[in-house]
Amino acid sequence: MERKIKTKVKGFRTQDGAGVSLVRVLGNSTIEEFDPILMLDSFDSTNPEDYTAGFPMHPHRGIETISYVSRGKMVHRDSLGNEEGISDGEVQWMNSGSGILHEEMVPAAERLLGVQLWLNLPKAEKMSKPSYHSIKKEDIEEILVEGGKLRLLAGQYKGHQGYRGEHLPLDYYDVHLEAKASLTIDSKEEDSVMLFTLLGDVYVNGELIEEKTAVKLTAGTEVTITMGDRAGQVLYISSKALKEPAAWAGPIVMNTQEEVQQAFAELRNGTFLKDKVEY
Repeated sequence: MERKIKTKVKGFRTQDGAGVSLVRVLGNSTIEEFDPILMLDSFDSTNPEDYTAGFPMHPHRGIETISYVSRGKMVHRDSLGNEEGISDGEVQWMNSGSGILHEEMVPAAERLLGVQLWLNLPKAEKMSKPSYHSIKKEDIEEILVEGGKLRLLAGQYKGHQGYRGEHLPLDYYDVHLEAKASLTIDSKEEDSVMLFTLLGDVYVNGELIEEKTAVKLTAGTEVTITMGDRAGQVLYISSKALKEPAAWAGPIVMNTQEEVQQAFAELRNGTFLKDKVEY
């Protein structure tokens, strides 16, 4: 059964961190539709002044943050003691779990191009042990397809296995296609599947999706992506909808407002980080 376009979201220009200019595509208003993807921020700039202020140290709880840098650089540092950089074509994956402090600094480059996703955590795993993992180029398989290639950022594709997170399943593909080329991707009917057009326009079932647009797809067992008049990149993101209540305030996403308020109270009184919790 062919998946079709259910919802399109273009996003809006905003600033975050210490003044980073970005396009917020998914956020508070799209939680239910794109479940379990909470947020998608898109970065695309050749002007370092747009992004080098970076995202200084800040807290998170209840989510996984997944940053993909198609072009450019990003340096991660956190309260677990991790410090590492990623560059062209690499991914950093952080589970904030019960609580973490981290920063993401963005050195100047010829171009910064990429996205950050917030993947929700199931209710039972909101207070899981925080962790960080980088997915380097040598860990990302590039699979040749007709008219292009599929970079397996995470999950699996036709028997190929990429990085697997510890919580929700996530198939994350960076699909590069030549102009007019098509690719059909199979999926389980109940999976929650979305696309993001990172570079170039594409068509799904004859319907145009312009560059820098997120689309939620209907249920189905396959989707065919056809590139427009120029070569481009499409991100394919598939997971399992949680269908759980979400209470979201700033960097904290829990299931109830009481849990959110508890997180902020712990930030104020210095008990936010749970280093001594028996996980």
